[in-house]
Amino acid sequence: MSILAEEQIERFFNVLNQSSEIIQKSKDQSYLDSLIEVLDTVQSGDVQALNLAKADTTAVSDIYATFNRDDYDSEVLRKAIQMAVLKAIKVDKIQANYQITPDTIANVVGYLIAGIFNGHRQLSLLDPAMGTGNLLTAVANQLSDSIGVKLSVSGIENDDAMFELAASSFELQHIHAELFHEDTIQNVLVPMVDVALSDLPVGYYPIDANTKGYNTRSTTGHSYVHHLMIEFAMNHVNKGGFGFFLVPSQIFKTSEAKQLLKWMQGHVYLQGLLNLPTELFSNKASQKAIMILQNTGGGAKQAKQIMLGEFPSFKDQTAFQKFLTEIDDWQRNDLLQ
Repeated sequence: MSILAEEQIERFFNVLNQSSEIIQKSKDQSYLDSLIEVLDTVQSGDVQALNLAKADTTAVSDIYATFNRDDYDSEVLRKAIQMAVLKAIKVDKIQANYQITPDTIANVVGYLIAGIFNGHRQLSLLDPAMGTGNLLTAVANQLSDSIGVKLSVSGIENDDAMFELAASSFELQHIHAELFHEDTIQNVLVPMVDVALSDLPVGYYPIDANTKGYNTRSTTGHSYVHHLMIEFAMNHVNKGGFGFFLVPSQIFKTSEAKQLLKWMQGHVYLQGLLNLPTELFSNKASQKAIMILQNTGGGAKQAKQIMLGEFPSFKDQTAFQKFLTEIDDWQRNDLLQ
């Protein structure tokens, strides 16, 4: 990344941070809620909507005046927003489900998608658990830049605060998207897409009545939400389309795996399972992998060789680039044959 881009990220982060701190103190509320208000008003400059005392209104107005949206590209804005959300997580001591997908992982997901869809003029994406929208916007920006594809983007998020952060982030980045503030498992009416991608929440889904109609639901007790979301997402992917999901690397070694595997047969092809470097996780049990699924139909077939492996350390650039080359070869010689 250029020095100019890094300076711009820091400059916009300072706009977000300084304004959020003023609002947080003025209204005696969380940093996160203050950040949501800033993201909602910084582009329009509508400080009156913040309902602050006169001195604070003037202070925020002066900060907003230093921001001109046209001075920034989408990636710079995304990274600054990401930094501000990370600060909110730290300051407010927010629970783990607000954790943001690291850019290194988002870049790999974008790379995998670009390798498959290079040469396509249009591409539609869906994230059924978009959170703050960081993974979805990172991949959208990457695909626009790397393969120049025209994108249609959809995302679903049930959490109020995360949805508001995502909606403002998309708007600031000028990424046109159809966003749904709903519970994915309750069968949201989203468009059919070419690619589903998501850093899936892991754990049990609490409302058993909502899982009726899902093949991946548990026969006893609560069902795994990540299994349900994979099924939902692939049901909204076109024939022959793909799913790229961040899942526990041990996903097929749990007692619930039987239902998932049973559903997969006849519905999707497991084309790859790539473990992410262990250094990114606190322990082996929390390690995640990128699961690559492809819907049946549309000329799709099981790859001659399923791509299995583990990424080398992202710090070892030589080994990392070598692994990406192996993925390129696999996509060209096995997956897309």
